[in-house]
Amino acid sequence: MNKLTLALVAHDAKKDDMADFVAMHENSILPFTLFATGTTGGRVMERCPSLSVTRLKSGPLGGDQQIGAMIAEGKIDALFFFVDPLSPHPHDVDVKALMRLALVYNIPMALNRATAERLIATFAP
Repeated sequence: MNKLTLALVAHDAKKDDMADFVAMHENSILPFTLFATGTTGGRVMERCPSLSVTRLKSGPLGGDQQIGAMIAEGKIDALFFFVDPLSPHPHDVDVKALMRLALVYNIPMALNRATAERLIATFAP
């Protein structure tokens, strides 16, 4: 079986939550190939130095679009995108495009921690 690929994205107010989530599930996430937008990836790597995370550009600088392109190319198996619904996001069109691609290509997508908890449990051996 091929190694599954997980994309990690989090809005600013949710980056610590993403890092906490990954740290809590580090053993389950360790077998994944990980890609993340720049700052989110940096936070995850600080909390979990044993994980290998390929950091892409920051979301507003094209990272969301890079992950979207990887989804369209069939290179992402699941997307964990911790969304902050209470703050405005200047790159909202990129965020919506990323979610749209996850829907179009029918990949599992967790937009909050509760869904991510359930989804990561399905991947655990």
